[in-house]
Amino acid sequence: MLASRRAVIVGGAAALALPSAAWATSDDVRLRAVLDGLPKGGDPAAKLATLRNFDPARLSLPARLDLMAVREGLAIDGAIMRRFAVADPVKGYAAAPPADRPAWFALLLQRRLGMVDLAVARRLLEAERDRLLGRADRLLRKIGHDSGTTGARFAALFADPRWLYSDDEAGRDRAVVDMNRALADRRRQVSLAFDTVPAWCLDVSAARVSRADEIAGKAGRRELPAPGRAGAYYVDLKDIRRRPSWTLPSVVAHELLPGHMIQLPIEAAARPHPLRLDYAPAFAEGWGIYAEQLAAAEGAFADPMAELGHLHWLLFRVGRGLVDIAIHCDGWPVERARAQLVDWQGEPAYFAPFDSDLARIVAEPASRAAEALAWLAIADRAPRAVAARKPFHRALLAGGRKRMTLP
Repeated sequence: MLASRRAVIVGGAAALALPSAAWATSDDVRLRAVLDGLPKGGDPAAKLATLRNFDPARLSLPARLDLMAVREGLAIDGAIMRRFAVADPVKGYAAAPPADRPAWFALLLQRRLGMVDLAVARRLLEAERDRLLGRADRLLRKIGHDSGTTGARFAALFADPRWLYSDDEAGRDRAVVDMNRALADRRRQVSLAFDTVPAWCLDVSAARVSRADEIAGKAGRRELPAPGRAGAYYVDLKDIRRRPSWTLPSVVAHELLPGHMIQLPIEAAARPHPLRLDYAPAFAEGWGIYAEQLAAAEGAFADPMAELGHLHWLLFRVGRGLVDIAIHCDGWPVERARAQLVDWQGEPAYFAPFDSDLARIVAEPASRAAEALAWLAIADRAPRAVAARKPFHRALLAGGRKRMTLP
């Protein structure tokens, strides 16, 4: 889908603020009815046949993206089912013999992301891990942490009381104030990265989850903005001593601006078909991770501590992508994967403790690798020239999520 930068810009020429109703064509309506009627199981080739006569040129951008994603996804489903003689291309993976799993994993990765070679994917993730570890090492040395693994030094920073909020109402309120202060800076910088964004995407804030939700252990959540309705990211601060202040600026960029509170509302307005969401699940998280890098390029993490927080979040993304591949393709036991994550990160991401995150990686092969690779695919194609970023971002988000292609 994202075969070239020019293809992105040409294919996404529609305005970000344009509602899907204004794009709809009669062929859009017919396509949606056909997609709605596709059975959940059955022969992918038969389902592909029902889509044969649709001409992408006669569809609006969102419908065209639906058609392309579903066609590509069904083709991969068919390849998996033919090669491995299964009825379900995803659920059958768990019962596959170990010798079959690397090949199956490679196809699942393509199903979740787009066309990508597994060996290339691994090299990209390893190169990014090495870059991040090198940058983190230099910054850690700069602030006086010059011995031990990167993970051990991060763990020491997480425990340093200078950066911890008090475990009381005042401490939690202070964390939210700090996040909204960072958000104000990100809101002012949106115009550096976008030529047009729906105004309501900027009407967002950070807020605390209710005390009852904290006690119940509920995770943070998003309420997306819409015309006439403000949005918010309700941050989980129950275990606030695990959220040092230097980790939060990157959370603001990812969850709020320029991250999910821009991409997801624009996508919601385009009304992507649920099947496109199924065949392009990695894009949204890929955009959120890229948004952290975009904020960094705009000076959001000029302070060394804030940049270390940014690097820790990126190491989390790369690390879980690499262990996803290692567990499913190299036969790593979970214990080895856990030790490797500790070596790179020291402390887990707040919402993804090592043990529970690894259990998800085991149960959802290729999911975490696809998210990290979606980010790298976007970053690889992003123009280096600041002036060229605005049309790139506009085209990338128009019409909602897209399947990605890596070189």
